Amino acid sequence: MKKLSLWLAMLFTGCAGIPDGVKPVDNFKVQNYLGKWYEIARLDHSFERGLTRVSAEYSLREDGGLRVVNRGYSAQENRWKEAVGKAYFVSESDQGFLKVSFFGPFYGSYIVFELDHENYQYSLVCGPDRSYLWILSRSPEMKAEVKNNLIAKAAALGFDTSKLIYVTHDGPLGE
Repeated sequence: MKKLSLWLAMLFTGCAGIPDGVKPVDNFKVQNYLGKWYEIARLDHSFERGLTRVSAEYSLREDGGLRVVNRGYSAQENRWKEAVGKAYFVSESDQGFLKVSFFGPFYGSYIVFELDHENYQYSLVCGPDRSYLWILSRSPEMKAEVKNNLIAKAAALGFDTSKLIYVTHDGPLGE
């Protein structure tokens, strides 16, 4: 019975951990983070596999959380795919550590561990372990110097940046 209780607790709390050595940014201003972000690069995972022109849009929810809309284009299926989720701060609202859910009661970590604090033009985000990594930008293009610095930071923290997928944003973005 003890094992079942532990398993159920893990199932319903989700995976909102932080990889060793990764620290969420402080002085996070959610109002500045709202809006559209373009995916510049990511580590591969099943829910975005094969997608190009990927973006994420964040807005406030009435319950104090965030609404998350992830969108990407599947050339193989010749259609846009969209997932709508919700996110909540794990601790303080000025720390870049949220839990996000696209599937009911199941939450995963969303950790902003590098951020352009001045203009909110780029961010480096990971999940609960080093198999999840995203480089995000406010525009579909990112200066090589900024991108290389973000990749170097992720590599120094143990992410396998040799496996990054660089997302193309060719074609109409608004379809």
